[in-house]
Amino acid sequence: MIRRTQAERSDETTGRLVRAARELFGAHGYALTSIDAVAAEAGVTKGAAYHHFNGKLALFRAAFVGEQEEVAAALELAALSEPDPWAALRRGCRTFLERCLDPGFRQIVLLDAPSVLGWETVREIEYAHTLRVLLTGLHLATAAEQPPNGDLSMRAQLVFGALCEGGMLLARSADPAADLPRLAAEADRFLAALRP
Repeated sequence: MIRRTQAERSDETTGRLVRAARELFGAHGYALTSIDAVAAEAGVTKGAAYHHFNGKLALFRAAFVGEQEEVAAALELAALSEPDPWAALRRGCRTFLERCLDPGFRQIVLLDAPSVLGWETVREIEYAHTLRVLLTGLHLATAAEQPPNGDLSMRAQLVFGALCEGGMLLARSADPAADLPRLAAEADRFLAALRP
């Protein structure tokens, strides 16, 4: 039998707590999820949860980061399947909107994170993940512009704001899956207006 190190056991416990937090915060929201419930779902004691996270807010932040890491990886993967940078950018935007169909993602990322973590913290984390992918996509798509036209960082934030509002439209929709194609088509029109 191979003995695991303390660091490996700690990483495993942290991973279980974050997975449980994402599931419960996504299903019930921040206000209705207790750290006790997350610990129980992860199969650890409340003391173990507090050992790894100094409270519910830190656990929620880890859940939010986990959502950002997952969606950023999905965006990068989607972009790789496209033949040119503009098609990759469009595919990435569509992938983000599709992710917004997931109730857990909507609850954590769109509904709870801004009020729980604050706008600046949310944007800082998003800039390291989702916004980073979008900005990279815009850089690649506009690489032929000489000189570059405008501030791509601001443009990425405007596009991202529009996508988040699209996610909120899906969150409030009676039939989000049916509304997705129309919303994605509008996102395509929005991106087409940015193309030189």
